[in-house]
Amino acid sequence: MAAVGGMLASAVIKVVIGQIGSAIGREIKLHRNMKNDLENMKMTLESLEAVLSDAETRSVTDNSALLWLKRLKNAIYDISGMLDDFEADTGLLAATMNKIKMPRKMKEMQKRLQKIADNRNNYRVLPETRSKEKQVPDTRETAGNVEEAEIIGRTNEKLEILACISGSTTQGTTIIPICGIGGIGKTTLARLVFNDSKFKEYSRVWVYVSQKFELKKIGNIIISQLSQERPISDDLHSIDTRLRELFTGNRILIILDDLWERNPSDLQKLKAMLKHGEGSKVLVLVTTREKNIAQEIGTVDPFELPPLSDQMCWDILKVKSMFETRQDKERLEPIGKEIAKMCGGVALAAQSLGHMLKSKTYDVWDSIRSNHTWNLCAAKETSSTHEVLASLLLSYNFMPPHLKLCFAYCAIFPKGHNMISDDLIHQWIALGFMEPSSTFSTWQLGESYITKLLEMSFLQHSKIDSSYFEQRKDATRFIMHDLVHDLARSVMADEYNLEGPNCRYAWLKDCKPLKSSQIHLQK
Repeated sequence: MAAVGGMLASAVIKVVIGQIGSAIGREIKLHRNMKNDLENMKMTLESLEAVLSDAETRSVTDNSALLWLKRLKNAIYDISGMLDDFEADTGLLAATMNKIKMPRKMKEMQKRLQKIADNRNNYRVLPETRSKEKQVPDTRETAGNVEEAEIIGRTNEKLEILACISGSTTQGTTIIPICGIGGIGKTTLARLVFNDSKFKEYSRVWVYVSQKFELKKIGNIIISQLSQERPISDDLHSIDTRLRELFTGNRILIILDDLWERNPSDLQKLKAMLKHGEGSKVLVLVTTREKNIAQEIGTVDPFELPPLSDQMCWDILKVKSMFETRQDKERLEPIGKEIAKMCGGVALAAQSLGHMLKSKTYDVWDSIRSNHTWNLCAAKETSSTHEVLASLLLSYNFMPPHLKLCFAYCAIFPKGHNMISDDLIHQWIALGFMEPSSTFSTWQLGESYITKLLEMSFLQHSKIDSSYFEQRKDATRFIMHDLVHDLARSVMADEYNLEGPNCRYAWLKDCKPLKSSQIHLQK
């Protein structure tokens, strides 16, 4: 997905305006002119904030708007760094030097900011002309509705797979591949089969494979879920021997979710590892985006998951947007059906858009229908993925600024990483991403952000059994769908790139030596 880093500017500016406001309010170490400089800078940023909604929308297709936003974002980050440095200098000598240097720095920064503000017309960034939309009063969504939205339209496919499994009466290993584009519902379908009562007598295993194919890791995850044992060794022979012992005489259902490996040799090794145990019946469901992988790994013909019908996408949109509770639903229905068609039969697209449209006015629904982002993604992406990318980008654009920043921060983790809820909230708080509130604590805000991202399908509960983890087995863990992770990385393209000059965040387990002393790592 093309980088859309300009769309993070509104989130960053909101945080830094709050940072300046706090510095003014504390009046600590501020001498006479500095408070005035901060107030002028805050007013300039607030004026710029008023044009950011339009600028961010334009930046997806307009390179001049994107360039303006990047220059503004870099200046905002420099202001934040300047304030951090000033607050951090507690020593007498450092504080004295700062009193001398800071006024000059403030004047230079204000000039730079004002030049960016004056140049917005040159970059075709104009003041926002839309009036702020009032939202329809929100109604709490029930957990039952969330589950219903996830399974709409996949009942027949589930029955077909169950019929295929029932037709396999022989002992041994049967591998059934499910293939289809990203976001179409492969994992949801696998989960429906996994939870079916037909398999209540089976030992069940769920393995998230991901783009990094590791045969030993897959084997050890299966062992740990079947026996509650820790990983036994890095020796494939030992892993094969233990799997043979665990498989022998047993009925086992294994889900291998999100397989990307194309190497036929590695896929044959995986198949061989799963074909162990006398008198066993092992059923393996494999989800993958690529048909050639499905054909190579399967022992039966691949099950190609078709797109949802436009009506099914509309049904999901209705559930996620609480459509039936609205008084204006007759007026909205034709618009909603057109939006459903734009989802391209992709469940993830319908889910994220549906939640975003909940409580929004008629004008917002209409603006989504006619938004140019649909055409942009069609031009930049393949026809099989552009609908879901466009829908995710639109949903992201409608997030509140602080939620945008918290979501984008998740780009620092690799695909498929299990994020621990408490750790993620601690990091958000430490980095100052939370919106100030007189009603809720920062921790409560963090929990509400997690809930919101779950409702939007931007986060998903981890499918790996907690017993697999050696530490913190009771922790709540989340993962990101691959396409959602792609969006986060495209939004945070400048900030997480260790090779670039503007890197600000990195996952410490994955970091390299940094060349610039100006790069600050944050865990």
